[in-house]
Amino acid sequence: MGASRFGIIELGVVISIGLVLGSSLSEGNLETGFYSSTCPTAESVVRSTVQQSVHADPSLAAGLLRLHYHDCFVQGCDASILIAGPNAERTAPGHSGLRGFDVIENAKKKLEKICPRVVSCADIVALAARDAVALSNGPNYDVPTGRRDGTRSSAGDASNMPDPTDSVDVLKRKFAAKGLSASDLVVLNAHTIGTTACFFIEDRLYNFAANGDADPSINPGYLTELRSICPKGGDVNARVALDRGSEFQFGNEFLENVREGNGALQSDASMYQDTSTRGYIDSYFGLLVGLLGPSFESDFADAIVKMGQVDVKTGSNGKIRTVCSAL
Repeated sequence: MGASRFGIIELGVVISIGLVLGSSLSEGNLETGFYSSTCPTAESVVRSTVQQSVHADPSLAAGLLRLHYHDCFVQGCDASILIAGPNAERTAPGHSGLRGFDVIENAKKKLEKICPRVVSCADIVALAARDAVALSNGPNYDVPTGRRDGTRSSAGDASNMPDPTDSVDVLKRKFAAKGLSASDLVVLNAHTIGTTACFFIEDRLYNFAANGDADPSINPGYLTELRSICPKGGDVNARVALDRGSEFQFGNEFLENVREGNGALQSDASMYQDTSTRGYIDSYFGLLVGLLGPSFESDFADAIVKMGQVDVKTGSNGKIRTVCSAL
C-alpha cells in the first residue's frame, strides 16, 4: 500500500484472544515469570521506570502502547522497532511520531547493571505496554515473557502496516495475515488513550470524498468542536484526543463515542458503519455487559497477550541485546 499514516497517532492498541491455525501467532517458549530465577526484579524494574516516565508525561502511556503494537506488526515482537540508524525500521513513514524509546532504553540500562545479557528488549517493550495500560486505569494482566531480540531492522519491512485510511476490508486482510480476526480488529482499533494530529483529519473535516464538505457521519456538535481545534488553514500539528473526554483514561468510552459519531479518525467511524464490525462494538454495551456479556477490559487483557505472541523469537533464535537501539 504506500506510506502508512498511523504515524503521529498515539494508539490505544487493543486486540482480542485466541490462536488461529496457520497464522502468524506463535507462543514459542513464552511463559509468565520467565525471569523469576534469572532476574527476579526484571518486571518491577520496568514497572518503576514506566511509572516515573508516565507520571512526568501522561501522554507517554499511549506512546508505549503504540510502540508495542508497531513492534509486533513488523517482523514480530522482536524489538526491531527500537533500532536507530539510517533506513532502520523506525524510519519508515508508518512509524513516524513513535515515542517511548528513551523509556525502554532506561529500563534496559538498569537491568543490564543487575542482570547483564538476560532480559530482552522485546520483553521490556511488552512489559512497558502492560504497565502503561495499568497506569491509565486499565487492566493489569500477566505478560508471558521469554522473547529474544531480532537481528534485523529495515524500513522496507514496514510497508504493510495498517493505515487509518484503509477500508475495513483491507484492515481485516492485514490483521488476518497476523492471525487476528475481525473482532480483534475492532478492539485493536479502539483508540482508548492518546491523540492524533489535525493533519490526519483535515480532509474529513473540510473535503471529505473530495466534495468540499465534512464527512456526514460526524456528529454535528463534534464537528464544530473538531473544527475549532483544527481550523481550515490552521496548525496541522495541533493535537486532538482520539477518545473524546478521556484521552488519558483506559475504557470503552471510545467505542461509545464512535457509536455517537464522535470518532476523530475515518477508520474509527468506518468500524461502526461496516456491518461486519458494528456488532462487535455494540456487544460491549447493555445492562448485563460485564455480568453475562463480554467485558472490554477482559478482552483487552487477553487480546494484547495474543498480539504479543506474533512471530516471537525464542530459544536460540535471535539474541539478547545489551543496548536496545543497536543490533
